[in-house]
Amino acid sequence: MLYLLYSTGLRVSELVGLPIAGCNLTACFVRVVGKGNKERLVPFGIPAKEGLESYLLQARPLILKGKRSNSLFVTSRGKAMTRLRFWQILSNIAIAAGIKKKISPHMLRHSFATHLLVHGADLRAVQMMLGHADISTTQIYTQIDQDRLKSIHKKFHPRG
Repeated sequence: MLYLLYSTGLRVSELVGLPIAGCNLTACFVRVVGKGNKERLVPFGIPAKEGLESYLLQARPLILKGKRSNSLFVTSRGKAMTRLRFWQILSNIAIAAGIKKKISPHMLRHSFATHLLVHGADLRAVQMMLGHADISTTQIYTQIDQDRLKSIHKKFHPRG
């Protein structure tokens, strides 16, 4: 779940609400129904693909113990994972890793967007992946530091 969350920038509600049919491991994308019932396709990388394959082949069958579920991420009762349960899991992982700061799923979403932009991604593409209706919402997520802005100006402006 962590790999997929960081690799896609999904909202936690979108992550826990993913149906198993919404995950395409061959093409490496998830089909997400976000706010306003808007559907979007979001790509993910190889680490997330490998994590999902491992989960689907090993962990998910052990969790379900023969039960069936259309949800990708499940509980032992065969139901979809809840937002609250994912927050608990994330908190436990952070504690086990020695992270003292409070960690939230939204921090991974913010990191996803920031890392894409810092490495040169187009703002409009990031907007689409995040499922924002307005690009100004995407700009709020992306607090690019002043040094990066200066280096971009120097590199691309004729009088930089």
